[in-house]
Amino acid sequence: MAKSKKSTTEDADAASTASRKTRSSAVTLRDVARFAGVSSATVSRVMNNPEVVSDELRSRIMVAIEHLGWVPHAAARALATQRTGTIGAVFPTLANEHFATAIQTLQEALEQAGYTLLLGCSQYDPEREYRQVRTMLERGVDAVVLVGEAHHPDLYTLLGQRQVPFVNTFAYRDGVDTLCVGVDNHQAFFDFTTYLIGLGHRRFAMLSQNADSNDRARARREGVRDALAEHGLGISAAHMVEGFWGAHEGRELFSKVMDTPQPPTVVICGNGSFAMGAMLEAMQKGYDIPNELSLVGFDDFELMSELPIPITTVRVPSAEIGAMAAKMILAELAEKGSAVSVKCEAEIIVRASSGPPPKASKARKTRG
Repeated sequence: MAKSKKSTTEDADAASTASRKTRSSAVTLRDVARFAGVSSATVSRVMNNPEVVSDELRSRIMVAIEHLGWVPHAAARALATQRTGTIGAVFPTLANEHFATAIQTLQEALEQAGYTLLLGCSQYDPEREYRQVRTMLERGVDAVVLVGEAHHPDLYTLLGQRQVPFVNTFAYRDGVDTLCVGVDNHQAFFDFTTYLIGLGHRRFAMLSQNADSNDRARARREGVRDALAEHGLGISAAHMVEGFWGAHEGRELFSKVMDTPQPPTVVICGNGSFAMGAMLEAMQKGYDIPNELSLVGFDDFELMSELPIPITTVRVPSAEIGAMAAKMILAELAEKGSAVSVKCEAEIIVRASSGPPPKASKARKTRG
């Protein structure tokens, strides 16, 4: 039986659509070269090293690519170059302004170099971080960016076996074998505590982030203890408390250390969210800051300077860390062993939340 005219037209339209799809998906690098009137090698150079091709030639090839709708085949390109053009990064959390700033500058620097950033979030879980890195390696990432030095016991071995460059960020120690960029967290809080001792403080409390899987938090805590010990001081167990994260937890930890027989004259907060939570709790309970109590923090989130009582803090150059991490990774990919670790400087930002302890303040007034 003969097909109807309508059926025949529909079949023709479908065939035409299929043909166009087939032609589009079948466009190759050679087709682009032929259309642009150049060699296949020239098209390849434009895709892999555009800076070595003249602007006029690059423009002509890009017009051909756009006209034909050609999309380079990532797998084939990776097979030919032994690179996928992707960098993996695993950060503990995206809720931290400190990390978000570094991720932004890291991505921008890598993008300018022609790389794509694949991002994972571990929630401070070493097992999760390990799984995410392993998955990224299976996807063929060319390098990995991590946070801190303490990782799953098998992670360094895995990266070594795959010969994949990596850099640890937000941590720096002299003499370590791994490539790193960041501040010396121990030194930063040693210096911070020394500054507070110089103001006259002798009774300290610290709201520390849980240090079981956070080497930066552990280093800050030990920096406080070592500075106190150097001046013949200590910190009681009741005044050294730990929590995970968040302003709400900062409020609870602050109440805990202040509800002691001899409350501290200064509370050091190990991260920005603890500091903001502690300040909100102190203001709600009517503490006269800094005349009755000093409260200081870390990270220097934007809101810390905008609160009714701006918070004294240790500022870490997060944007610089992200940019330097990208620079180091790109250097390692260009020539293995060419990058060196970078120590960034932490800065003490003094604001209205800190001052001498109450007795020291009275003594100053009497002496005046």
